[in-house]
Amino acid sequence: MSPTIRRAGAEAIDRLRPLWLVLHHHHQAVSGERLGPYVGDDASWIARRALYEEFVAGGGFALLAEQDGELVGYAMVALKTSAETELDDTWVSGERVAEIETLVVAPAARGTGLGSALLDAVDVELAAAGIDDVLIAAFVTNVDAIRLYERRGFRPVSLLMIRLAARS
Repeated sequence: MSPTIRRAGAEAIDRLRPLWLVLHHHHQAVSGERLGPYVGDDASWIARRALYEEFVAGGGFALLAEQDGELVGYAMVALKTSAETELDDTWVSGERVAEIETLVVAPAARGTGLGSALLDAVDVELAAAGIDDVLIAAFVTNVDAIRLYERRGFRPVSLLMIRLAARS
């Protein structure tokens, strides 16, 4: 039986915490310790939860993938104007742009096509809203995510580089 995917709003944000932390830990695993110490789980969730509230208040949405009542993945999408992104001064885009801020699949469900199914559902929602332009980011060391996004037509266009003072 495959998971069901449904749209959700602010009422579902607290359910996302465990999978956000899975992704937070995955980011640490694929990036290693080369950048220095990572934000703890509680601080990470508090910051992420606040972002999710902003996204939903601004018209964004979550898509939840559930199987047998258990959350096995989600996508969080923010809707922005092109001026709120880095597009308007470089590329021609629509007035409204979507940014897939989070795409996460539970470890036991990885490799089953759930990530693609969530992206399909995002595409359906965005098409219904008349939004064609979509951004998504991935850690450069997260090669599996990058491969998935490239299969979906996304192309790398910039590289964010950081230097952190808190490096141990």
